[in-house]
Amino acid sequence: MTTDTDETQPRHFLDVDDLSEEELFAVLDKAEEYKRAVENGEDHADLSGQTLGMLFQKASTRTRVSFETGMTQLGGHAIFLGEDDIQLGRGEPLKDTSRALSRYVDAVMARVFKHENVEVLAEYSSVPIVNGLTDDAHPCQTLADLQTIREHEDGLEDVSAAWIGDGNNVAQSFALGCALTGVDLTIATPEGYEVDEAVLERARDLGGDPTTTTDPIEAATDADVIYTDVWISMGQEDERDVRMNDFEGFQVSADLLEHAPGASVMHCLPAHRGEEITDDVVEGEQSIVFDQAENRLHAQKALLGWLLE
Repeated sequence: MTTDTDETQPRHFLDVDDLSEEELFAVLDKAEEYKRAVENGEDHADLSGQTLGMLFQKASTRTRVSFETGMTQLGGHAIFLGEDDIQLGRGEPLKDTSRALSRYVDAVMARVFKHENVEVLAEYSSVPIVNGLTDDAHPCQTLADLQTIREHEDGLEDVSAAWIGDGNNVAQSFALGCALTGVDLTIATPEGYEVDEAVLERARDLGGDPTTTTDPIEAATDADVIYTDVWISMGQEDERDVRMNDFEGFQVSADLLEHAPGASVMHCLPAHRGEEITDDVVEGEQSIVFDQAENRLHAQKALLGWLLE
């Protein structure tokens, strides 16, 4: 275990572009290897004796279970620390929390509201910090997304993807992941809900060329992958009426899929069925949302293995 007196600085994963293209593909390759190991019942205790601290401000199903199960499968241990268990910047300064945890655990995963919180954790930590979700980014989801697309499209080359809906944290990390891997991305959002221009510039700097539009049909037409997420995220409940009106016409439905009959449909879950996506699409033949959910486990294990290697 490292301490904050060690000279070697840890690698952190606060957004997708903390990985190079080569590193990202290496993580995806390892994720596939781990998935085969699980399917074949093969031992892969590559992190035996290591501990992951998990900080949660936001409620979670997939993030908590996939990280905790992943550490168990890797031979390690995970500790859940919710808001009632630890004061994230309220009583003890966050930088002190980070330095103390660094003396106990081998890595920290944080699922918080403000992106600056994971940045502070990383600044003062002597062990890797993993962004399990912030209001600005959801890079672990993108790892699973890319793994899932690669499985269903036999690779990422010449793949076209359409993001339909809110230009939120999931969309922003996905845009960076597409740029790093060469996926051709079109983003359709209502006016006022666009992906942050700074994120689009980062994607362009990585070699991507994301197209933006306010027309969901334009984005979806002939796409290989159609991806959506909730219109109303945690903390936005008071905006519900306004958002439901603003996102009219952006639902991923059977009608929209008529413009992309061969597309795989993705959703990071939880889905608000009947809002951003219809029940019949989630349950339909084009849906790969549960493969996507499963791959959170394998992709995050691969990430942890890479960070702690």
